[in-house]
Amino acid sequence: MASIQLKNIKKTYSNGITAVNNFNLDIQDQEFIIFVGPSGCGKSTTLRMIAGLEEITDGELYIGGKLMNDVAPKDRDIAMVFQNYALYPHMTVFDNMAFGLKLRKTPKAEIEKRVHEAAKILEIEHLLDRKPKALSGGQRQRVAMGRAIVRNPKVFLMDEPLSNLDAKLRVQMRIEIARLHERLHATIIYVTHDQVEAMTLGTRIVVMKDGLIQQVDAPVKLYNEPQNLFVAGFIGSPQMNFIDAVPQKEGNNVYLTFKGQKVLLPKDKAVKIVDGGYIGQTVVMGIRPEDLHEDEETMAKFPEDCITAEINATELLGAELHLYMNIDDVDLIAKASPRLQVKNGDTIKLALDPSRLHVFDKETENVITN
Repeated sequence: MASIQLKNIKKTYSNGITAVNNFNLDIQDQEFIIFVGPSGCGKSTTLRMIAGLEEITDGELYIGGKLMNDVAPKDRDIAMVFQNYALYPHMTVFDNMAFGLKLRKTPKAEIEKRVHEAAKILEIEHLLDRKPKALSGGQRQRVAMGRAIVRNPKVFLMDEPLSNLDAKLRVQMRIEIARLHERLHATIIYVTHDQVEAMTLGTRIVVMKDGLIQQVDAPVKLYNEPQNLFVAGFIGSPQMNFIDAVPQKEGNNVYLTFKGQKVLLPKDKAVKIVDGGYIGQTVVMGIRPEDLHEDEETMAKFPEDCITAEINATELLGAELHLYMNIDDVDLIAKASPRLQVKNGDTIKLALDPSRLHVFDKETENVITN
């Protein structure tokens, strides 16, 4: 397998549009990296530049320490799994999986061995004589994976490989891909717009927006310590609540005040607000729906971090209840116990877990309190 380095990578099309700009990333050997972001953020373009399917406008790409900018795709020792599977309809599963090896004049015995080994890993040995039209979506995706595996490449590139599958099958295939990574010890770069895939699969996640990297981190750190408003809002479902607030100092305490309410900041976060000169300035307070609590125990624990809101709507999702609330013209979402008895129009008191509060600069949108 191989490490990958992208140095100041840029992609500008002939119409002047820059799809990727100043992209810098070091990917370690055997790492599982996820590119995630909204449509049009440049994640698939970056993947295609690594594959050699898009020309790099500026910057340098290294695979295994070798400069790859002008190396043809077939000579980069990578295998790609596409969103639409890209199987040959007139070929059997076996021939689809063996096709790349045949082009490379691989001995017949070696082809047989590799195809059957990959089919065994993916549990599709019984499908080798079928053609793609006789397969389900999940089976076709396994065949596409198998075709990549038999190549034994340095790098696997996966471009939204699960987006055409139904929800249940996506969960199953996520588990399969994670197992595959463990078994093959492969370097994998995986593109998705689905944050659940990103959070469950990747050793590290690259969050992109408008062709720029916003943050690169392990999933748990990305979730707990977002570096800016975009990352905080993009990662997490339902997304983080954002409220414009003004920090005020009362004695040794710092409060975030908004809409006639206020919450006490923990000492470590208060210091950063004071040292940054944010007292009296408008900032953005962020709190995740799961960090708003309706139980009396939490309210008693954080008596100075309670807010009151009006319920507009509720959604019962079995294991949890989503509360859609309003404080004046500010909308909030909270995750509550499904046993909570409330109705639209009710006023509810909630405690914020102050250790889970995030405060962002209103102008730069960068985090202040991490």
